[in-house]
Amino acid sequence: MKNHKSGTFNNSGDYVKLALKGFCMGVADVIPGISGGTIAFLLGIYEDLIEAIKSVDTRFVGRLCRLRIREAFEGVEWKFLVSVFAGIISAIVTLSKAISWMLHNEPVMIYSFFFGLILATVPIIARILKNWTPGKILTVLIASVCTYFIVGMVPLATPETWWFIFLSGAVAISAMILPGISGAFILVLLGKYQFLLDAVNQRDLFIAGMFGLGVVAGIVSFVRVLGWLFREWHDLTVALLTGVVIGSLRKVWPWKEIVRSITTGHGKIIPLEEINVLPVNFNGEVGWAVALMAIGFILALKLSAASEGKLLSS
Repeated sequence: MKNHKSGTFNNSGDYVKLALKGFCMGVADVIPGISGGTIAFLLGIYEDLIEAIKSVDTRFVGRLCRLRIREAFEGVEWKFLVSVFAGIISAIVTLSKAISWMLHNEPVMIYSFFFGLILATVPIIARILKNWTPGKILTVLIASVCTYFIVGMVPLATPETWWFIFLSGAVAISAMILPGISGAFILVLLGKYQFLLDAVNQRDLFIAGMFGLGVVAGIVSFVRVLGWLFREWHDLTVALLTGVVIGSLRKVWPWKEIVRSITTGHGKIIPLEEINVLPVNFNGEVGWAVALMAIGFILALKLSAASEGKLLSS
């Protein structure tokens, strides 16, 4: 793992690269069912991101409340976080309409590209974890199977009380941090995606506030759990996350049949239950889809190589 305080990221070029990686994460976050954490994993900044978020702790908040601004930011990896999140926000702002158009008009094409991109995680991790033990292999298998069934679950009927909204925020942001699992999908699974969307549209500040508090609580606590796991059980944690990514491929399989859906107040159809199917006709669309899978796969390998300094120094 890179040590930010050691000066690994010293010049503007390094932070531009971080912003570009954040941009790639933002593109993934716009796609339903795809996690920006997966892209961070592929680009070699996942562990760095966890450590940077961990640096925003109670000492930072305490110093900020006492208006000791400079002292507060001295202990926080704020340049790293600003660079990455600036890239994420830029992607969401600039590409959300284009990606929404593609999802509506060419869903098979865009999901094919990301399927290949995520699939490349397998050989990348195989290269990182050179010493494959039975325990690591078993961890990958168990995590893959569990994630496969989780992403295929039917949404639940859940309460609309303040404590569950808080819990939903904490669970959704924790899932978003994990590679392979989309926070928006978790909200759909918990039966709170439409509810929260309506609350935002109706300017319900109480519901939005409880959800926001849950997000803050979740990210502050969960990154510390992940940080501890990486520190104490690094290889098993990487194996676990690899299994999560593999299992999540079920969610990004390009060809689907919608079994059940809901329609938002703006007329947007959100699938609640889908099943993966094989393409009916092996025509030109299938050929393009396979080609995009290959492009995504190769691009992920290139990006991973770049993050390791083979093409670019991170």
